[in-house]
Amino acid sequence: MPRINLLPWRAAERKRRQQQFALWTMMAVGAALLVTGLIWLAVGQAIESQRDRNALLKKEIEALDKQITEILGLEAQRQRMRARMEVIEKLQRSRPEVVHLFDQLAKTLPDGVYLTSVKQTDKRLELKGVAQSSTRVSALMRNIDDSEWMENPELEVVETKKGQALGSDFTLFATQVGVQLPGEEAQQ
Repeated sequence: MPRINLLPWRAAERKRRQQQFALWTMMAVGAALLVTGLIWLAVGQAIESQRDRNALLKKEIEALDKQITEILGLEAQRQRMRARMEVIEKLQRSRPEVVHLFDQLAKTLPDGVYLTSVKQTDKRLELKGVAQSSTRVSALMRNIDDSEWMENPELEVVETKKGQALGSDFTLFATQVGVQLPGEEAQQ
């Protein structure tokens, strides 16, 4: 029987398999590196895209914040204007009150009573004057109580001075009443 030496063939086959294994390993490592590089590029591009979107959103948020501050400023200005309009409207409504008040003062003064000063602080009136007698001051207080434009008369001082021809000095306080005029209800 002939003898065949298979050792060189086995060595060559082993060498070929090792080369093939090294080639496949290199190809696998190359493919892994390629896939890793592609994933790295895709993730980098996604991160850059997200940064661009974030920058755009920040710009939009800043623009909206500016608009919000403008709106708040306009709202505050609107409130100030409304307050001014209400003050002007209140003053317009109270314009005739002064006329009515002076008219009522003239009607409530009895004979023998003269006013030397009239001072108003908010709705409180301070009336100073001279009366021939304290009964005339009492009549003035009753007339103020009956008035539709004044109420709550409070006498502070009645002073009789010697040598004064007219009589007594007095100081009287009253409260002004705001009476609704016809047609004013429709305006409110």
